[in-house]
Formats: sequence, C-alpha cells, structure tokens
Amino acid sequence: MAHFAKISEENEVLSVVVVDDKDCQDENGDEQESIGQAFLEANNNWPANLWIKTSYWTFSNSHSTGGTAFRGNFAGIGGTWDSENQIFWPSKPFASWVKNIAKASWESPLGAKPSITSEQQSQIDAETHSHGYVWDEDAYQADNNTGWILNSITF
Repeated sequence: MAHFAKISEENEVLSVVVVDDKDCQDENGDEQESIGQAFLEANNNWPANLWIKTSYWTFSNSHSTGGTAFRGNFAGIGGTWDSENQIFWPSKPFASWVKNIAKASWESPLGAKPSITSEQQSQIDAETHSHGYVWDEDAYQADNNTGWILNSITF
C-alpha cells in the first residue's frame, strides 16, 4: 500500500490516504509517484501536484524497519510539506524551536533535553515520584539561557 498526503496550496497537510499499489504502478510493475498522483486527482477532485507520497515507516529521518527513510517524516494532518527540503514537518511544538534538516525534526534553541544527573536521581523516591525535563517556552522567552525545566511528578 502507498500513502499520499493531500496538501493545500499553502503546503498544509489536510489528510493522508492509502492507495492500492496497483494504482501507482507503471506497465513494468514499478511504483511511480506520478501515477498515484494522477489516480488520486481522477478519483478525488484534487490537483495531482497537491498529492505527495509519504512513508508510513519514516520518522525523524529514520526508517523504523531499517529501510531507507523517505521525506523525513510520515505526513500528519496539520503538519506541513517542505518542497525545498523534501520533508514533511509535524506541527511546530513551540515558537522558539527550529528545524533540524538532517534529523527532520524540531529542536529547542538550547539543544537536546538534559539528562537527569546522578545527584538528582539520588533525590528521587522512585516509588512515589518521577523527574524529567520539560520545555517551558515562557521561561525561554524571559531568558534565552533557560527553557529546560526539571519537572517532578508524584504518582
């Protein structure tokens, strides 16, 4: 089965549909995106160029079953299509986050989420609490050197 994203003129993903492989194959049995696009245009009254093939198995520019990543991410409703980089982007999680093209993912302007230190871990009662870092956009906007905030959850 082939998956195609229906996008708007503004490159917003409106829906994702599944197309039978036979409706995307040429006379040699090779899958061709253009054939799937033509099939979708004929059967859905939406321009062929606004149907973009996507891979169900691709996330953050990695193929979950070991195959070749395709177009960065599986398209999701509300996400966007970046034709220049050939990447489907999920919705931007925070105003300050930036695109990491190589990973096809959004990342904080301060980099990766910090890990819990051994000192912090030793202060946790694992039976009643959990700790982890969460992004606080308000904290980042107030001081661009902060943003990752240690969060404690009580069970």
